[in-house]
Amino acid sequence: MPASRASHFASVLLLSFMAPLIIGAQGPRSNFVERVLSAHNREREAVGLKPMKWSPELANSANSWANHLARISRLEHSPEPWGAEPEGENLWAGTAGFYQPEAMVGLWIDEKRDFKPGIFPDNSRSGDAEKVGHYTQVVWGQSLEVGCALQRGLVEDFLVCRYKVAGNVIGQSPLAMPAAGSGPRALSR
Repeated sequence: MPASRASHFASVLLLSFMAPLIIGAQGPRSNFVERVLSAHNREREAVGLKPMKWSPELANSANSWANHLARISRLEHSPEPWGAEPEGENLWAGTAGFYQPEAMVGLWIDEKRDFKPGIFPDNSRSGDAEKVGHYTQVVWGQSLEVGCALQRGLVEDFLVCRYKVAGNVIGQSPLAMPAAGSGPRALSR
């Protein structure tokens, strides 16, 4: 192969490997923390709530459960340890490598179309609080910390997000913000 042709071939090959970086392609794990936190906080801002902060402690807790879900290849909520402060929890599963973090959180946010303001659990236009439970946890005004983890199972990715304080508390308003000077508290999960 002539030198100029070999040089051209090497340039094309290098460009093909660099293309995803040049055009900004992102996989689900690229900038995961920033992207999943931003997805939550965009919706919270849209309804006038304070942004959440990332919690490494909650992310570690979420990661343990996400690993478990990836091993068993199904969704189930984690058991609440006796005596521990409750954490809110949202779960998601979908085709491995196909969904971006914004779309994962977006499926929870899509529940907004059935949401109505009020006192939990009377927040669903259909009367079924389960149809808005992920959304109400995302926008729960008293939840100011979030930590999430994404793990790959055999055929699905599993996203677990944990929240402090736990949302979806019967008798409280999802959109109520904490009183000034009050610390976080949780009554139920």
